[in-house]
Amino acid sequence: MGVLIKFDDFGRTVALSIANIITIDDGRSMLDASRVCVTGANGFIGRALCPYLQNKGYDLIRVVRRVRARHEVGVGAIGPNTVWAPILKECHAVIHLAARVHVMYEKATDPLAAFRIVNTEGTLQLARQAALAGVKRFLFVSSAKVNGEHGFFSTPDEPSPKDAYAISKWEAEQGLHELAAKSGMEVVVLRPPLVYGPDVKANFLRLLDNIEKGIPLPLGKISNQRSLIFLGNLFDAIRTSLAYQAAAGKTYFVSDGEDVSTPDLIRLLASSLGKSARLIPVPVALIKKAGQLLRKNQEVDRLLGSLVINSSAIQHDLGWRPPFTIQEGIQITVDWYKKRQSNA
Repeated sequence: MGVLIKFDDFGRTVALSIANIITIDDGRSMLDASRVCVTGANGFIGRALCPYLQNKGYDLIRVVRRVRARHEVGVGAIGPNTVWAPILKECHAVIHLAARVHVMYEKATDPLAAFRIVNTEGTLQLARQAALAGVKRFLFVSSAKVNGEHGFFSTPDEPSPKDAYAISKWEAEQGLHELAAKSGMEVVVLRPPLVYGPDVKANFLRLLDNIEKGIPLPLGKISNQRSLIFLGNLFDAIRTSLAYQAAAGKTYFVSDGEDVSTPDLIRLLASSLGKSARLIPVPVALIKKAGQLLRKNQEVDRLLGSLVINSSAIQHDLGWRPPFTIQEGIQITVDWYKKRQSNA
C-alpha cells in the first residue's frame, strides 16, 4: 500500500495512507462526494476548511452572503426565502457552516426570532432545496451548547439548549432529521464545543491579548473542565463524517479529547507565548458577585462552569481520532497570533 506525503494546512508534515483517501479495507464504505457545497465559506471555520478540503481533492462551491473573491458564489441574506437551487446542481454533499452566531451586544428586540430566521428557517430552506436537487449528504455543524451551558455529556441525546442561539440550532437539527426521513437525503450533525485556531476571535483572542500584555487574571482558583476543538481536528472530523456511509443519520460530539480547566488553558497559552501565567487566586464567590454587579451573570457562569463532551461515538462508528493534540493546536494558534501581532 502506497503512502502520500503531504504538507498540511497547519504547517506540519503528515503521512496519509492511500487507503484513507480512496477505499477502506475494514468494511466501512465511503460516500462518493467529490463536489461539495460549503456555506459560510468566508467565516472563521470556512476560510480554512475550504483550502483543506481542496487539498484533499474535493471540488468546492464556496457559498457566501456577499461575494468578495472570484471563486465565491453569493446568495445574499440567509433565511426562509433564500434561493439555493442554482448552486446545488450536481452537488454530492453540503457542509452547512453559515449561521447567526453569538452577538456580544444584542440589538434585536426578539433575539430568538432573529436566530431562528437564519439558523433554523434558513438551514431548513437550504436542506429542502438540497434534497430536491438530489444532494446525497447534508452535514450540519451545530453546537455542543444544544446540550446545555454546563455539564458532562456522554451522548448527544440529552438536549437542553438554554440561549437563543442553541435553541435555534436544536430546532434546525430536529427539522433536518424529519426532512431526511421523508426525502432520503442523509443528514449528519456535528456538535463541537469552543473552536479555536488561526483567525480565532472573541473571548479566545481577548485571552491571548491579556496574556501577551501580562495582565493579571483573577482566575487562579477556578476548578472546572472544558472541552475544546482545534480547527485541524474539526476539519478532519468533517471530512471523515462526509465520507463514511456509517455516519448517515448520526449526531456526533467532536472535541480534542483533552479537557482542560480555565487556569490550565491560560498556562498552556502563556507557555506557548513565552510568557508567565499571571493567575491571581480570587475566590470564585467574589467573581460571581462581580458578575452580578456588572450584570454579566451569564458570561461569568460560562467562565466558571464545566462543559465536557464525549467523542467516543464518532471514534467507535468511524474510527476517527483527533490528529492534533491540544498542545499542538495551541502552539499553531499562538504562532498565528505572534505573526498577527508582528504585522499589526
